[in-house]
Amino acid sequence: MLKRLAKSLREFTPATIISPLAMVGEVYMEVQIPLVLSKIVDQGVEMANMDAVVKYGLILIAYALCSLAFGVVSAVAASYAGSGFARNLRHDMFYRVQTFDFSNIDKFSTSSIVTRLTSDVATIQMTFQMMIRLAVRCPMLLILATIKSYSISPRLCIIYCIVLPLLAFGLLSITRVVHPIFHRVFRTYDKLNNAVQENVHGIRVVKAYVREQKEIEKFTEVSGSIYADFCKAEKILAFNNPLMQVAIYTCILVISWFGANMVVSSGNGALTGGLTTGQLTSMFTYTIQILTSLMMFSMVYVMMTMCRAPLQRTYEILVEEPTLHNPAEPATEVADGSIDFENVSFRYSETAPRDSLEHITVHIKSGQTVGILGGTGSSKSTLVQLIPRLYDVSSGCVRVGGVDVRDYDVEALRNAVSMVLQKNTLFSGSIKENLRWGNPEATDEELVHACRLACADDFIRSFPDGYDTHIEQGGSNVSGGQKQRLCIARALLKKPKILILDDSTSAVDTKTDASIRKAFAEEIPDTTKLIIAQRVASVQDADLILVMDAGTIAAMGTHDELMKTSQIYQEVYHSQTKGGDE
Repeated sequence: MLKRLAKSLREFTPATIISPLAMVGEVYMEVQIPLVLSKIVDQGVEMANMDAVVKYGLILIAYALCSLAFGVVSAVAASYAGSGFARNLRHDMFYRVQTFDFSNIDKFSTSSIVTRLTSDVATIQMTFQMMIRLAVRCPMLLILATIKSYSISPRLCIIYCIVLPLLAFGLLSITRVVHPIFHRVFRTYDKLNNAVQENVHGIRVVKAYVREQKEIEKFTEVSGSIYADFCKAEKILAFNNPLMQVAIYTCILVISWFGANMVVSSGNGALTGGLTTGQLTSMFTYTIQILTSLMMFSMVYVMMTMCRAPLQRTYEILVEEPTLHNPAEPATEVADGSIDFENVSFRYSETAPRDSLEHITVHIKSGQTVGILGGTGSSKSTLVQLIPRLYDVSSGCVRVGGVDVRDYDVEALRNAVSMVLQKNTLFSGSIKENLRWGNPEATDEELVHACRLACADDFIRSFPDGYDTHIEQGGSNVSGGQKQRLCIARALLKKPKILILDDSTSAVDTKTDASIRKAFAEEIPDTTKLIIAQRVASVQDADLILVMDAGTIAAMGTHDELMKTSQIYQEVYHSQTKGGDE
């Protein structure tokens, strides 16, 4: 996992290496300072030797400045590397999401992907910066300070051998209890983001039904859960500091007692087994360095435990493989708009209890207009999503232009198929910018022509800025019918061989719906048109009508044929005309 994530370092690898190297230099300079202090005390102060004080004082300043310089370099390099790593990681995750197929996206909720790209990466960035500095500083300081203190007094170092294991056991016990709590917190963040996203996206519905208080309660519940978990974790982590203080003061007390006896026993000089005043001072400093480094290491360990969940969640995005792949030698040209379903069955996942589509066989000629009717949940949308290969069939095959869709280059196939989805989406930007999603090279004349076919030109020109009118995120400043017509115009700009309208005229009046269908028949007769609709009037002039029921084609034929043979079609027709009075 770490190896895969490390690939996101790229151009920030040098900074990642420089930061810990500079930290080694900083630590080395720090552990020299107590030795110099001991010489100032022993050879300068106690001997009343001002020359020694000045000499070792200058050396002390030099060590301090070098330590400062190394520290600044390490901090700057770590900040640069951490920010760059986070940027690359977000880029790699977002790029990966763009390659996902619908089945991949179905595995992750939208709120979860947003959390992984934001909060999770921020946690990883903070932990990474701490790792390349403190994860090097702590063990280095612990080892070097212990070696230096051992060189001064092996007998006093026995105190560290007793205190350090007890302190390490206590700190590790605390972090082991805390880790499951932090893991739960990051899962709760998904729920929080989902609540916010759902509320903001549907704010008009919330206000229309006066559900503000209910939404506030829902958000407060999730937010309160995060608060409670963080409080619980912090209460446990709060034992870190008192535990560390007990260890430090215990060591200082014991070293003071035995060290003072050793100083006294040494008389006026350092004898075998004795200790000077300066050396005792150095032992106090090394004690603080050793125990503080262990405390910092425990905090690094806490951050690492906090980061395990975000690392795993980020890794899941990066290694998720698209389920759809191009063949070795894909076809790049779609001959025509003919569509053939050959005994097609499909289910969304292997664990699904039943197929969404069962044994579908239908042949559509290029240029035909095909209507698709059926109740909610009859898999109408699922059927047409197999044509541009948004999903792969579970069995059977779908052919476009006489070629199995799995043998096409995916981009070439989808460029030949325009699909106006059931949920119309517009992006923030001008109307022109939204329309040019269909064809980035489209001229203004082509934009106008497509909008006229979609009956969108009139209302666009009624705006003060016309085609330069700004569209808010999600198209919130246009009506549902206007949004649908803009999406249809956008699809027409692709000049597709197959045009799929997935219930995409449901928000327009019947007159406009008829005008759009008439324009299609006159202006794009060679394009195969599949129209999913709830209104019989939208499809009754089609060359072929498919009546779907529970994932199967219950009947097919023209309007007149179905009025004679299909009870389902008859019921729908009569319920929408005269309620069965005819």
